Amino acid sequence: MRCLLLLLLLCCAPVRAELQAQAVPGGVARLELGPAVEPRPQLWLGEQPLAVVARQGRWQALVGIPLDTPAGSLTLRQGPSPAQGMPLVLEVRPKAYPAQHLRLKNKGQVELSPENEARVAREHEEIRQLKQHWRDTPYVDTDFALPADGRVSGHFGVRRFFNGQPRAPHSGMDLAAPRGAPVRAAAGGKVLAVADYFFNGRSVFVDHGQGLISLYCHLDSITVRPGQWLEKGEPVGSVGSTGRSTGPHLHWTVVLNGTNVDPALFVQP
Repeated sequence: MRCLLLLLLLCCAPVRAELQAQAVPGGVARLELGPAVEPRPQLWLGEQPLAVVARQGRWQALVGIPLDTPAGSLTLRQGPSPAQGMPLVLEVRPKAYPAQHLRLKNKGQVELSPENEARVAREHEEIRQLKQHWRDTPYVDTDFALPADGRVSGHFGVRRFFNGQPRAPHSGMDLAAPRGAPVRAAAGGKVLAVADYFFNGRSVFVDHGQGLISLYCHLDSITVRPGQWLEKGEPVGSVGSTGRSTGPHLHWTVVLNGTNVDPALFVQP
């Protein structure tokens, strides 16, 4: 009887059935693992644990695929640890992302001084560690709402050139909005960190559980603190143009198992 009740609870957990799965670089793949009975399976991509949720009475792994993953076979591990895991193979399809050329008036944000290079390196490592954060939860709510009102002005994965110089691909979605416009939590979660970065400006990280994290950048103001619990739609701050930015907008990143994935996959089309 207890197992039956547990199964019913798992089946009713608010996991979004409409998450748009795309087994491509920068996408999210769904991997079926069998009936949703305890214990919940454990999966790994490298050293990073993967989210496993119950959907329609079956366990399903959600796999964020790194943007630099080549097309072909990607090996996961199922077991108590990466070293003891049984290999599972996921086929990744190719995807080409367009290019974008941006012109910045502040050349110091393109050609960095030694002091700023050192700062950026420190911040890069801090952000990398935050993205690897893991908080175990019974389910993962992937039913995200857009965190700000405005048109999409920048798409995930675009290959960017600043003042003609190639830089890292765009790591999230940009939403054009005026300075001071409200920014809201895309889903419920716990504030993981707040910070002010050279490139990202004033930023807020929200932990949604099982390695699913959202990041809100270039904020003008921040109205939350680390450790604070948020419901979907609660304010986290306001739109700004802090950090490396060509004008007021929200840069929104979604992270799954330590890697940036396309936020559009989590939003109703």
